[in-house]
Amino acid sequence: MSILSLMRRRPVGARTEPSSGVPARGASEADVLQLPTSHATGTPAPTAAPSGIVERFGGATEALLVPALAILGSLVLFGIFVALFGKSPIDLYFYIYQGAFGTWFSWQNTLSRSAPLVLTALCTALPAQLGMVIIGGEGALLMGALAATATALALGGAPPVLVMIAMAGAGMGAGGVWIALSGGLRHYRGVNETISSLLLVYIALAILNHLVEGPMRDPTSLNKPSTHEIGAANMIGNIPGLDVHWGLAFGLVAAALAYILIYHTVFGFSVRVAGGNVRAAKVVGLEVGRLILITCFLGGACAGLAGMVEVAATQGRTNANLAAGYGFTGILVAFLARQNPIAVVPVAILLGGIGASGGLLQRRLGLPDASVLVLQGMIFVMVLASETLYGRIGPWLRKSS
Repeated sequence: MSILSLMRRRPVGARTEPSSGVPARGASEADVLQLPTSHATGTPAPTAAPSGIVERFGGATEALLVPALAILGSLVLFGIFVALFGKSPIDLYFYIYQGAFGTWFSWQNTLSRSAPLVLTALCTALPAQLGMVIIGGEGALLMGALAATATALALGGAPPVLVMIAMAGAGMGAGGVWIALSGGLRHYRGVNETISSLLLVYIALAILNHLVEGPMRDPTSLNKPSTHEIGAANMIGNIPGLDVHWGLAFGLVAAALAYILIYHTVFGFSVRVAGGNVRAAKVVGLEVGRLILITCFLGGACAGLAGMVEVAATQGRTNANLAAGYGFTGILVAFLARQNPIAVVPVAILLGGIGASGGLLQRRLGLPDASVLVLQGMIFVMVLASETLYGRIGPWLRKSS
């Protein structure tokens, strides 16, 4: 039995819905000619012609409007919060914009910060297609960074191109396996993937601290324990003409490939079927366990690649600075983007800009640099609260049109 045949089957005795004047798929010519008629006059009854634009773009409008309202509401609340401490909300909004997008330097800083956010957001967005809530991107990032650093140190005398490729492969492999553990626990042992992926973050952090302060520690790193440097030749550098590292390009390519995989391949269709109805997926013969493991591995590989990028483009070594919260911010990015791999990119740029403005807020308004984390927390709460609006704005738009 195929998926399409299962979806086309109609229960025996099911009542046919009243006709709306539009012939059903597969209707014969005689059926098409039998238009609905008025019982009073016997003439063809007028049919309501819904607005084509609203019918076609109502869902997209809702998908854009609801997150925008959540962000706007968060900014208003954050402005009130800052006003309680004697600061001007207008100045706050101006400096957030100035620090994020006001100058070319701000733009480049924002893009550099958004690169790991795109990749860690995919760690949440891909398993979400299966109905799974994975919040362990931070752990996959740390494991990917450790694996990439260990690979670079082991291949110290190899050509830089080979080292970079090996670092990327090791980082993606380590991150993928780390998130696949949550998927395997969910499928084979019934362990909630949200809890297991979160706990794995702390295990990854403990492993990082143990290795950085122990076997992999550079003896010359006294104040902040770190590994040996991977070497300047093994750094990935910046995109030509920009002060933005190649991690941004990796994120854009990963987002595009993830979109194609989920929405334009048989594998992606199978994933969405399993995410919509696991029982139906099993009835048509889909291997749900295999889909879970592969999808979780791919999501973790994206976060592991983010860890490799942070080592090879920013830090040059592994230390506690890698636990900067990119994995947790990626969860917010994925939720704001409604788990759409393409929508992840602009949302990551927006939140990367908010993070980049923290330093300017500290210098000009005297706010703590971490104050932007309060704003991110408010955005996350507002996004969760706005879930009740989905499915209500579209009908309102159709009614008003």
